Amino acid sequence: MQMGNYSAVTEFFLVGLSKYPELQLFLFVLCLIMYAIILLGNSLLIVISILDSHLHTPMYFFLGNLSFLDICYTSSSILPMLIIFRSNTKSISFIGCALQMVPSLGLGSTECVLLAVMAYDRYVAICNPLRYPIIMNRVLYVHMAAWSWVIGCMNSLVQTALTMVLPFCGNNIIDHLTCEILALLKLICSDISMNVLIMTVASSVLLVIPLLLIFISYIFILSSILRINSTEGRKKAFSTCSAHLTVVILFYGSALFMYMKPMSKDTKASSAEITGLSYGMVTPLLKPIIYSLRNKEVKEAVKKVLSRYLKSWKI
Repeated sequence: MQMGNYSAVTEFFLVGLSKYPELQLFLFVLCLIMYAIILLGNSLLIVISILDSHLHTPMYFFLGNLSFLDICYTSSSILPMLIIFRSNTKSISFIGCALQMVPSLGLGSTECVLLAVMAYDRYVAICNPLRYPIIMNRVLYVHMAAWSWVIGCMNSLVQTALTMVLPFCGNNIIDHLTCEILALLKLICSDISMNVLIMTVASSVLLVIPLLLIFISYIFILSSILRINSTEGRKKAFSTCSAHLTVVILFYGSALFMYMKPMSKDTKASSAEITGLSYGMVTPLLKPIIYSLRNKEVKEAVKKVLSRYLKSWKI
């Protein structure tokens, strides 16, 4: 198929960090170990939240969604990355690239909304504790989680479709470790102003607005905590939010750096690749650690489940 004087692209070559071939084996082993830890940690959180009846609350329902999202996100990005590290050609098909981009964008967008939903849950729990069971009923929190997934998927499908239908005109060298939308847009040989506009709007809606809602929620939360008379009560109230707040800082720090900076075709990809690794691997790796270390209920649930199964094995 011809497009002007160029051949249509049927595959892409992912050459991110290829200037450092001596690091390929090290990065492969590092990513494999991190992926295994991510799977183990997030799977454990999901299993614990299901098995322990004390964790059948909106907060842990959202946390289970977040852990499942991290498993899906890392599986869709790290597994292809591992293949690329050990591949000589470092190629990926056109369809494979699109299929990699869909979950990457969709799950990232879903997480933005989920983190805002979790902030609202903490706001209701601390600012309206007596009405919490009524406000955060099962119908509401299930719908909130479901709409988070729907919004993320819709954003991903729209942006991926609008990107992949544009002509690449034979330019198929992606200076990145994965099929990342910003790296792909640099290869397009036609006007991408509409894509940039849509991405800017989507970034504002799915990054800035949720972050603003989180910020407002925590203003009210902090105000309520400061009105608590006992030091122990203030400490307990803050401990229920500290893990979520830490994850928000980690996630939004890398996400805002990646998607809200000005885009240039001449921008070097090394910083984007390092940020991408942090965004796609370090944050999902740290989340189970943060939630387990900063949450007494999770630690107690882990001990109970482990002791229960250890007793059954002895029998």
